[in-house]
Order: sequence, then structure tokens, then C-alpha cells
Amino acid sequence: MSTDLHGLFEEYRVDAVLISHLPNVRWLCGFTGSRGIIVLREDDAFFLSDTRYTDQARMEVTHACVYTQEGSFQDIVAREDLFCDIQRILYQGDHLRVSDLETWRRCFTDVEWVMGDGLLDAVVAVKTPDEISLMRQAQAISDRVFTHILNSVVPGISERDLVAEITYQHLLLGAEKMSFEPIVLSGPRAAFPHGRASNQCVEHGELLLLDFGCFVGGYASDMTRTVAVGQPSADQSKAYHVVLDAQTRALDYLCAGRTTSDADMVARRVIEAAGYGDYFVHSLGHGIGLEVHEWPRLARHTIDTLQANVAVTVEPGVYVSGQFGIRIEDTVVVGPNACEHLGASPRELLVV
Repeated sequence: MSTDLHGLFEEYRVDAVLISHLPNVRWLCGFTGSRGIIVLREDDAFFLSDTRYTDQARMEVTHACVYTQEGSFQDIVAREDLFCDIQRILYQGDHLRVSDLETWRRCFTDVEWVMGDGLLDAVVAVKTPDEISLMRQAQAISDRVFTHILNSVVPGISERDLVAEITYQHLLLGAEKMSFEPIVLSGPRAAFPHGRASNQCVEHGELLLLDFGCFVGGYASDMTRTVAVGQPSADQSKAYHVVLDAQTRALDYLCAGRTTSDADMVARRVIEAAGYGDYFVHSLGHGIGLEVHEWPRLARHTIDTLQANVAVTVEPGVYVSGQFGIRIEDTVVVGPNACEHLGASPRELLVV
């Protein structure tokens, strides 16, 4: 067990830790299925699932005793007496449903349940070389898809048609699945930062926002590019280069020891100085790995210190209602003195 996890027992004065968040379960023991929990004790660990996953768990799970049996998790714990000598259990308050917690409390009335938030966030955020390699592979696929999709962007094609092509190409190139439903927004609709694709067709003279990523080996890519369909207007070009400057400065600033709020402010000041401050309506970026959105969050109101080998996105944007939206997003790994780009797609404004 990681030294960082051993610290949880002392910090919260507990005898066990219940890990119920599936990405954390996978990180701890390698299980990739859709149902499983881990009970951590200081000297051992138990993985629990049902009989659908017996063979899979035997093949995948490491560093834990495997119990795949019929019945609820509570039934398995009671049957195997896995809470023997346990008086206090720490649980993931930000992931365990209230109804599930009540079931645990009702079944084990002699146990005191201690809530913790973000229990594994910081340790999971620091990526190993193998994890970074998988993220680099996922990003390489997304880069190839972006190059391919530029040939499909023509006036008259619909946003949904582009989503279908982006998804198909990722799977064709070996992605396990998409990181999220691709965001494809054209013209004024690109001013919806997280809008969903529609049947609207791309028109000449518009900006087109493309946001997508995929999973490889359980690890995600995430990128956004905004391209011009035909020559951009002066306003479009000006706003794009403001966003590009903001992203460049933030990327140049990122390294171990910097704070998440300072990174956000580096980009935000550039956008504000250019008169677009009211149009940058989200934070600078987020952690990424086994989940497309992980800790830490690069935002004005967070004060976390970045560590080496933490993977984050850097994605400033400007969204002018009724006119256009622009976002440029790249995934990077924080280093001791700089950040490493995982992608290779060009960041200058492309005209298609």
C-alpha cells in the first residue's frame, strides 16, 4: 500500500477505508469492471464484486484478496467477517451515495462511519511513466483524428455528422471509447462552452469549435481546437489570438510549485487586458487521467500547489453571445521547471 494511503489511517484515526469510486478502485487494484469496492486495512485489502466478474477479477485484481459472491456488498462483508475488529471506517463522502451509506450503517451498527472528501485525489493526480505513456497514446489518436476531420469540415456539413465522424475515427484508430460526447459547435452556437451538437450546418465565415478525446488503457485525452470556415473576420481573428496568447502564457508558467489559482490568473489577465474578461466564463483547466475531469482544478478560487507529473488541461476561452466562441485546449504534464505537451496539433488559427 502507498505511504500516502497509510497516512489516512492516522489522519482520520480509523481502522479501515472503504473505496467505492470505481476509477479509484481501478487505480488501486487494476479492476476495469462496472461493479466493485475495496476495503483497505492497514495490512491488507479486500476487493468485492459479484459473480459476473469472478474470472475478470482473478485476472485483473492485484494487491487485494478477491471476493466475488452473490448478494450485496454488505452480505459479502458479513459472510466473510471482513469488518472483524473494525470500529471506525473512513468512506468517500464525495462519491458514496447517501442511500448506500444508510445501508452500510443499518447493516453494521457497531461501526462508526467517518466521512472524508478527496481522499485519493492528490496521490492519484501524480502520474507514473506508464500512465503518462497511455495518455500520450490516447492524445496521439486524437491528434490524428483532428488532422483527418479538417478534411471533412465544409460548409453544409452538420455538427452531428462531424461528431459521428470524430467518434468513428477514434474507434477505428484503436481508442477504447470516447472521453465524453464530442462537442462540435458552429457559429453563434460555439458561444455555448459545453453545448451539444445539433443538426445545424456549418456555414462559410463561421468559427467551428471542436472538443473531444478518447481513452486508451483506461487513460484519457482531451483537446479543443477552434478553426475558421473561410477567412475569419477581424473580430474573430483578434479574439482567437487573445485566447492563444493567454494559453501560451499559462503553458509557459506551469511547473511544479506553482499554484492552481496563479496559473488561472496568468491566462485571465491576458484576456481581461484585451477587453474580453466578461467572456471567459470558466476556469483555466482541470486534472485528467483515469477520469477526464480529475483533481486539481486550475481556477481562481483554488489554491492547490502543482506537483511534478500531474497531468492537467489548459483551456482558456472567449464566448461572445450571438457571435462566436473560441477555446484552445491542450493536455500537459507538469514538470519540475516546465510542462510537457502530450499533443502535437497546431495551435495557430487554421482556415478550412
